[in-house]
Amino acid sequence: MVAQLPDPIKIVRRAGDVRIHTFISGFTGDNIANATHIIESKNKLVLVDGQFLVPYALQFREYANSIGKKIERLYLSHRHPDHWFGLGAAFSDIPIYALPETIEFLKQHGEDSLKDHWKMGNLAPKGLVIPEETVRAGEEIIDGVKYVFDEVIDTEIDFLLTIGLPDVGIFVAQDLIYSGTHLYLTKYMEHWIAILQDMLLSEYDIFLPGHGFPADKNEVATNIEYLSVAIEAVGKGLANENFKRFMLERFPERKCPAIFDIYMPRLFDNASEF
Repeated sequence: MVAQLPDPIKIVRRAGDVRIHTFISGFTGDNIANATHIIESKNKLVLVDGQFLVPYALQFREYANSIGKKIERLYLSHRHPDHWFGLGAAFSDIPIYALPETIEFLKQHGEDSLKDHWKMGNLAPKGLVIPEETVRAGEEIIDGVKYVFDEVIDTEIDFLLTIGLPDVGIFVAQDLIYSGTHLYLTKYMEHWIAILQDMLLSEYDIFLPGHGFPADKNEVATNIEYLSVAIEAVGKGLANENFKRFMLERFPERKCPAIFDIYMPRLFDNASEF
């Protein structure tokens, strides 16, 4: 099964005095193009999220090691398992930072989430790593680079950490943005649109997503359109397979349709959050 996983995609771009590395898992099959990132400054690396499947997490760590600089820390953006499963496979020796709500959720429900994914076999980690460092809204200088942290509530997830690098025009949006892929939809879609509209008015130029390729404001606008269409469809009574069929026909260019089957039981049938 591991041998069938497509190779990851690696993208590197320079922005001012930093280099941004984006590592994307497969767009094919049941993969949902998880995007994790490395912010490379003069002497250190800061990582964002840890991938989902064990092979990709290990490859992401190997890639970070290959840069040849110290991994200063890793930020976990939120509690969805496709962002933290890889921590247990490849990053247990790295200081991991997260919002206090994310840390508390993993303490209370992390083991249950692991057990809930038993069908993944060796693609899931053997154990749980819970971040020990808390990050809150504010600013910090790391290796000469200004980081602006914020806590965004009620969008794709109830609590999401975003990271701005204002001096170089980079905004680490993670699951606020799905770049070229279908979105994981929630009951918070209207508020999510409001957050994206604020992003359109920001001074940031490049947005690093949690799924897909680095994006510009055109993709932010496309996400707003996608959410608006979804809200209208739900309002007309479409649900489950009828909703999925409608969205696939409306947005045939977007990839990773497997995500519908992940979120629809939660959106329409009150399934477990795990």
